Amino acid sequence: MDWSPLWISLGTSATATLITLVAGLASAAWRERRTGPAMALVDGVFLLPLVLPPTVVGFLLLLLFGRHGPLGKLLLEFGVTVVFSWPATVIAAAVVAFPLMYLTARAALEQVEPHLLQTARTLGASEWRVFTEVALPLAWPGVLAGTILSFARALGEFGATLMLAGNIPGKTETIPIAIYFAVEANEIQRAMLWCAVDVAISLALLSGLYYWTHTQGPGRARNLAR
Repeated sequence: MDWSPLWISLGTSATATLITLVAGLASAAWRERRTGPAMALVDGVFLLPLVLPPTVVGFLLLLLFGRHGPLGKLLLEFGVTVVFSWPATVIAAAVVAFPLMYLTARAALEQVEPHLLQTARTLGASEWRVFTEVALPLAWPGVLAGTILSFARALGEFGATLMLAGNIPGKTETIPIAIYFAVEANEIQRAMLWCAVDVAISLALLSGLYYWTHTQGPGRARNLAR
């Protein structure tokens, strides 16, 4: 049994989640401080990978990072090719997982009491300190939930990954891709095994998130009461 799809999926999901954590937090913090009609378009762009079919997302990424795409040409000047490589799996997973991180991070930041942030500003704290020392610690439970959901979404990514990274055993073959090609080759037992592995990981993540949120809730309420 070749277990490389498991390690590729875990490595891809972990790296993509780290990227979406930084990008999603930064985008949510930037968006939370702005209003106006144009922000509806910004939200639409940020959430587009959530509603588009994964194959469409993969095709757009292929146009962007292909040899004739704008980013693909730029990277080729440095001798870097993204398409059909492991970084392509990370890019595809990060793009499709980004909206979940953005939504949860923005919702968590919006729930922070504005007067706490304003009080920190009146005491002379910079915007960076207000964000890192006041807003982020208060919003951290929601951010952590978004991180777990983003990891689970990245783990299950298939369409965009197949379009951009292809199926190269030991290199870009993630668990969903391994399942698809196992079924195509009529290797039903192998497909069932990978399905069981994927379901087990996803259930562990979601159960951990459920347990953590329900244990944190009463504890946070007691701390506030004190």
